[in-house]
Amino acid sequence: MTTMIAVSPLLSTIMDTKQFQRLRHIKQLGTSYEVWPGASHNRFEHCLGVAHLARAMAKRIRKKQPELGITDRDIDCVQIAGLCHDLGHGPWSHVWDGLFIPSVAPEKKWKHEDASKMMFKSLLSCNGINLPEKDVQFILALIDGEPSQCSPDEKLFLFDIVANKRNGLDVDKFDYIARDSYMIGEPSKISLIRLIKSARVIDNEICYDIKDVNQLHEICYTRFKLHKMIYNHKTAKAIEYMIVDALILADPILKIAGQIDIPEKFLYLTDDIMKRIQSSNDPKLAPAQAIFDRVELRDLYKFVDGRVVEWERRDLFRHHITRERIVEEALRLAAEERTAIDLTELTPESVIVDHSMMHYGMQEKNPLDFVKFYSKRNFNKCASTQKGDYSMLMPPLFAEVNMSVFTKLPQFLGLVQAGYRAVLKSIPDIPTTTLSPPSTPTRGHSRKPSSSSASITENSFTTVPINFVPATPSRKRSSLKRSLDSSLSSFEDDERSSKRQAK
Repeated sequence: MTTMIAVSPLLSTIMDTKQFQRLRHIKQLGTSYEVWPGASHNRFEHCLGVAHLARAMAKRIRKKQPELGITDRDIDCVQIAGLCHDLGHGPWSHVWDGLFIPSVAPEKKWKHEDASKMMFKSLLSCNGINLPEKDVQFILALIDGEPSQCSPDEKLFLFDIVANKRNGLDVDKFDYIARDSYMIGEPSKISLIRLIKSARVIDNEICYDIKDVNQLHEICYTRFKLHKMIYNHKTAKAIEYMIVDALILADPILKIAGQIDIPEKFLYLTDDIMKRIQSSNDPKLAPAQAIFDRVELRDLYKFVDGRVVEWERRDLFRHHITRERIVEEALRLAAEERTAIDLTELTPESVIVDHSMMHYGMQEKNPLDFVKFYSKRNFNKCASTQKGDYSMLMPPLFAEVNMSVFTKLPQFLGLVQAGYRAVLKSIPDIPTTTLSPPSTPTRGHSRKPSSSSASITENSFTTVPINFVPATPSRKRSSLKRSLDSSLSSFEDDERSSKRQAK
């Protein structure tokens, strides 16, 4: 995984700034590090990798196709865009823009790409880096993947390198898929060098040798696998929601969300905010501190139940499975069972329902349907793949939803599960073809979804009794203390007995 990267004086100047060095303090995988200790890499490392791959691809294309007129300036701009594309990530990466900001400022249509552009402009102005205005606009457009944001005479195919809106296959994905796989201990066998050498511009877009179609498919599948196994792991998800709850409690005091549009303030919004809150003497931050303390003591929100939801049923489940309905059913069942549990704290706010989309890169569509290929017999003609050009083992749709239910209060786990399953039984069993068919026809290997009406079943592997209460760190410590006290008492009795026998 170690690669020597040549850094130009301009790139070095950009790297040696507070705005870029800030990325050292933001974990690439956010809370996944809490589950996979090897996943300690950060956005700083990832951005270096993307810059390296962006330059390598642009230079390779220029060498193979000099007629395209790629200039040194073009290559520099593409590389800088790769280097700076993640300047706008907040603490714990996607926890910030995916959960926290929508919770406290739903009126803001804020994306980390917007903040990346803001921080890039701040980086230039605060550090006296003078780039031609046309270059600045080009780099900002490359970060966003939007050619309309810069001069119309820029080369359109260069927008496929860093943030490819056409099919999602770009060096950003190439780097993080390879890097994340390596850091969790399952290194990918995908050859990024081969893919870069394969890239060729035809009809103003980057195409690939048809021999590499399976490599590209592996990129898309690995992305899906990482989301399924790593990014949406139940423990990492539980910690995400704990972090968000703590930040929501701290926001009225620290005004965190109000800093996202101020470059000088955003500069200091990193994963370190957790320690800043924990170390504060402000009594108003005690509730937030208590949640962060729970994270460190592993007294986490508990996973209750969940299932994978078919893409066509995602809206149906989102509409029916709500925390309000789960708690309503849980309280009804508790009354029927005449449980002795104190239910005063069982409220909708104590339950979480998470719907996380997992896909190959373009929601339900096959990304390879939007990639053009060429062959060695004709380097200058490109086409889409057809049925039989590569694997026939393809899913009907290339996306699904991972739905998870959590409880913030472990004593209600069994009861919340019973409530969730009661709501689950109330969902109408509607054939998938009547729900949400693909919005556009797909080519190649994408197939239409089945018209079957699969029954909605419970997860037999997670079933617990209605009165089930999981072990928590505090209970484990109490149990351990009792065990140690008992062992010590037994040891002392043996010692006294031995002394009596000796006499």
